[in-house]
Amino acid sequence: MSKIIAVVSGGIDSVTMAYHLRAQGHRLHMLGIDYGQRHRRELACARLAAERLGAPYEEADLGGARGVLRGSSLTDPAVDVPDEGHPGGAAAGSGIAVPGRPNIVPNRNALLLSAAFALAVVERAEAVAFGIMAEDIGPSDTSLEFLDAFLSMERIATRGHAHPDLDLVAPLSRLLKREVIALGDRLSVPFADTWTCFRGGELHCGRCASCVERREAFVAAGVHDPTVYASPAVAAREA
Repeated sequence: MSKIIAVVSGGIDSVTMAYHLRAQGHRLHMLGIDYGQRHRRELACARLAAERLGAPYEEADLGGARGVLRGSSLTDPAVDVPDEGHPGGAAAGSGIAVPGRPNIVPNRNALLLSAAFALAVVERAEAVAFGIMAEDIGPSDTSLEFLDAFLSMERIATRGHAHPDLDLVAPLSRLLKREVIALGDRLSVPFADTWTCFRGGELHCGRCASCVERREAFVAAGVHDPTVYASPAVAAREA
């Protein structure tokens, strides 16, 4: 049984990861991070998940970084969140989106993991857990290469202060979204109390890339989707 700092956004993947780690017998210390995202309501879901798991919860306030994370629809008020499949993302005359990828926050994972490893030192944790899944793995800060390199850097940065075997784990990295949902269903994850929508309104919008992915994954997993969407007429595509 290890003590693990679990980076939990409040979304399906990270909450399922926390339930999975607890089921394996690990001691969790859960960390939510406010980096200026417009969908901050996900943090309330992270806190609720920690309460249900009986795990300590902390929230790192990195909201001041919002200014240097401009150009992303997730952090920049001048950039609109596009509907899935729409090439837009920049409000006319008010902002410039990251070219072709308005929902990307450059270097976000390095920022989040730096906070998590700082907490791991303080808590003498044996690992940091990050909830990326198979579809997340790409060429940049969602790659396994990045995670391996980041761990190597942190072992140098925290040498003499952290647990000597400090590790970085991504227990869902081999699972597709539908498999994550199937796992969460087996673990009785309360999916209704997770947040996915990039827009962060009162309800999931049902139109942004994250909402569409959520809907399709529930269909593919054959699991009931308890989410209330603002646009229920937008049907999930066949997986």
